[in-house]
Amino acid sequence: MSFACAMAAASPSSLLLPRPQTLSRPLLNGRLPSPPATRRAPSLPFWSPTRDPRRFAASSSPAPSAVEGKPKLDGENGGRSARDKEEGLREQRVLPTNESSEKLLRIRHTCAHVMAMAVQRLFPGSKVTIGPWIDNGFYYDFDMEPLTDKDLKRIKKEMDRIINRNLPLIREEVSRGEAQTRIMALNEPYKLKILESIEEEPITIYHIGNEWWDLCAGPHVDSTGHIDKKAVELESVAGAYWRGDVNKPMLQRIYGTAWETEEQLKAYLHLKEEAKRRDHRRLGQDLDLFSIQEDAGGGLVFWHPKGAMVRHIIEDSWKKIHLQHGYDLLYTPHVAKADLWKISGHLDFYKENMYDQMNIEDELYQLRPMNCPYHILVYKRKLHSYRELPMRVAELGTVYRYELSGSLHGLFRVRGFTQDDAHIFCLDDQIKNEIRSVLDLTEEILLQFGFKKYEVNLSTRPEKFVGTDDIWEKATAALRDALDDKGWAYQIDEGGGAFYGPKIDLKIEDALGRKWQCSTVQVDFNLPERFDISYVDSNAEKRRPIMIHRAVLGSLERFFGVLIEHYAGDFPLWISPIQTRVLPVTDTEVNYCMEVVSKLNSTGIRAELCSGERLPKLVRNAEKQKVPLMAVVGPKEVETQMVTVRSRFGGELGMMTIEEFIARIQFAVSNKTSL
Repeated sequence: MSFACAMAAASPSSLLLPRPQTLSRPLLNGRLPSPPATRRAPSLPFWSPTRDPRRFAASSSPAPSAVEGKPKLDGENGGRSARDKEEGLREQRVLPTNESSEKLLRIRHTCAHVMAMAVQRLFPGSKVTIGPWIDNGFYYDFDMEPLTDKDLKRIKKEMDRIINRNLPLIREEVSRGEAQTRIMALNEPYKLKILESIEEEPITIYHIGNEWWDLCAGPHVDSTGHIDKKAVELESVAGAYWRGDVNKPMLQRIYGTAWETEEQLKAYLHLKEEAKRRDHRRLGQDLDLFSIQEDAGGGLVFWHPKGAMVRHIIEDSWKKIHLQHGYDLLYTPHVAKADLWKISGHLDFYKENMYDQMNIEDELYQLRPMNCPYHILVYKRKLHSYRELPMRVAELGTVYRYELSGSLHGLFRVRGFTQDDAHIFCLDDQIKNEIRSVLDLTEEILLQFGFKKYEVNLSTRPEKFVGTDDIWEKATAALRDALDDKGWAYQIDEGGGAFYGPKIDLKIEDALGRKWQCSTVQVDFNLPERFDISYVDSNAEKRRPIMIHRAVLGSLERFFGVLIEHYAGDFPLWISPIQTRVLPVTDTEVNYCMEVVSKLNSTGIRAELCSGERLPKLVRNAEKQKVPLMAVVGPKEVETQMVTVRSRFGGELGMMTIEEFIARIQFAVSNKTSL
């Protein structure tokens, strides 16, 4: 008989997010756990790890080609096939979750036990640690020799045999001493550590028949026969440090997925393949958007011309909207004296995420991990009157944070990134209006990128906090009232606020239904105190202002990665790095094509000429590069001084003058629609 898993809950993100790295914790034993909660970030401002799919209907019907033999486009005939594909994805992604189906949660938890039992039968010397359910299935960590894909197939066959036997899951309560005796008899050292972390008694154990048991709080299905073996699949093996500590043993983590039915598994696998197709790392290379150059170092992003153009458009739009909402723009240094980070508290609470200090002329300097202290110094440069508040400052500020090389992941986890930081300095009675204004600005920015559905959380005062009860209650009420006024549905995370103030976190939902942490609004009572900032009130007395941290996009790198995957690289016309390609049928039309490109570029339209190949290949290349529009030029177009336009989403749009083509593009861009 063998021994395995202490139950743990994984953070609830959404379908098909990148695998969590190696951080997992056992929960307390002895009772049905509450629904999993998102892992909280360190209590410092702006820790960032850092929907509907866009398909535009075409108003034009297909027009005859100016040149015979032009190849068909993907999504021709009004783009219906592409739109239908997105609708199919939308239907398939409506799968049950651990939160919506307790049956599914029980299946997944029991699958972790069944897998651990199968592993220890096939590999008798293996030691077990933890095995929780997670968003799309389950995993289990083992101390054993490295596993191969062939081993996974053997383990799955053994799991099927266990499931077929319909063995009962039996719950047993034992004393702490009895549990310790049983664990020691099995020589399971990791389980002893888990037992030590459990504070409640009695200790609960779950048996699979009379053949295998596990230290566990449940819940489980009644018997293994309640699992559909055709709805279970082992997916991968990864390395994971015990307790997420690099100084502790490296374990073998087996990931599996489990569903209620075989049909659900097939739908999940289809979405998984779609997520693979949308992977921003692959698309970033295929579309020549960005790269990570190992010669320069891991986690450092190189924006290529096309990616840099998209970033420029995002930044330009971001700045314009912020200026319209009464923000002043800032640019601040990338380094500062180490003393600044002592004042802010980062060296005390955040040092492991900061790079080593630099000695410059006998003074210590440090790369900035945050922008907040810089904005405070700008505020503090002079004494402010209450009449000047609120004061709003914003910056696209690049920061640097140390990440383990194993945790780096494309644009989603990097070592240098640019945050869309902003800080508001205001009076107590201005908090609600400022928060509401931030929510409006956030919605305005996210909507233009096609993100319409959000998950919103309001986190309240934790056990340890700074500031008075009165100001906490006032600030929390202001956040709640602002959300109520906005009309957004939200959940309250009691005690989930940072030590320095309550906060609102917003996740956006992408085309596959995955949720991404994006925007945050945080009230801060701590940094104003640390930096001793003030304003003069109506009685000529100095008072402490309220400071509000906020970010809308989070980091530009991460948001760009999300944007790539949301659109599968098929960017809307207004942010597409190349909006149109001009394609000659033969080399005879090249000179006229150059004139067309020049006219388009002169009006701000991003156009390029591609030639030197046969037209079908030029069209295919434009399709592969996901160029929204193609202007095809043959002898007839040269003679009439026109172009024949093809759209990725609208199909054939027919012949038109260059002036009409420019006007239609400009109209579509200004309205953020397609052509």
